[in-house]
Amino acid sequence: MATPRNAGRGIREDAVIEAAWLYFHDSLNQNDIATRLGVSRATVVTYLQEARASGLVRISLAEEPFTRHRLAHDLCDRFGLKAAYVAPAAAGVEGTLKRVARAAAEWLPTLLEPGDRLGIAWGQTVFETVEAMGQIQTEDVKVLQLVGSVPSPFGFTAEACSTNLARKLSAECINLFAPVILSNAENARILMAEPIIAAQLATLGTCTKAIFAAGSCLPDSHVVGAGVASLAELDVYKAAGAKGVLCGRFIDAQGSPLPGPMDGRMMGMTLDRLRGLQMGLLVSCGSEKVVPMHSVLTGGYATHLVTDADTATELLDIAR
Repeated sequence: MATPRNAGRGIREDAVIEAAWLYFHDSLNQNDIATRLGVSRATVVTYLQEARASGLVRISLAEEPFTRHRLAHDLCDRFGLKAAYVAPAAAGVEGTLKRVARAAAEWLPTLLEPGDRLGIAWGQTVFETVEAMGQIQTEDVKVLQLVGSVPSPFGFTAEACSTNLARKLSAECINLFAPVILSNAENARILMAEPIIAAQLATLGTCTKAIFAAGSCLPDSHVVGAGVASLAELDVYKAAGAKGVLCGRFIDAQGSPLPGPMDGRMMGMTLDRLRGLQMGLLVSCGSEKVVPMHSVLTGGYATHLVTDADTATELLDIAR
């Protein structure tokens, strides 16, 4: 009878590797693997979970069925997109977000080419997308932080998104060493003139592709929770017709940037420069994001979209 393989860290790692190989490569069932390794079936389940969590095993789905989905086709026709990826909706909001992020994580590397300069925004969906990615080897790709640092209590800061994405893509990272918003426009003007900041902002002009999410104008939205905009400022923009937030900036129903109290104080890529990129990948889902997504798509910022079936249906409904 085989000796149980749980006596030490190295031995356990060997067992995890062997269990993963037997299950995913040799197609043995969990009972057979348990007999082979001399452990319980529950231990085999734990080994397989560890293999997934550590990245030893990555399960991916072929993108074609999801990009050829009827809803994906309808989204492309309605909003002039190059491609859309529609994932099945899950039972809860968090479950659906995880599915959409996973879909974006699997799709994004296939959309990159040598020489790309990939801009990345911030937010939970963008952060979860990066977290779901495996390690990918890219050639001559740079990751650019599109917006300044956000003092976010949520953990998914702008620099965390850019740094982690660069690490996952084995790419060079160019962060923006400045706050996303300053107290007044004069301070912003002075900071933008600093050589290091000026060089980093100039690099944003080389951006060829970008990944971002659509933010809502609700009082509990991340743009308010992170301190980018106050509730009073939110009310000003909503009164002016704000329907969504893109890269920390408010947009109206047509996707046009709205003038307001944050003018001249923001640090990062301006929205006019997001249009016309080779790829603008919008990753968003949920009923509260439908109106902001519609604004982003109407504004022509996105060429590619990842969402779920329920959100896609709602998006098409309000677009009719």
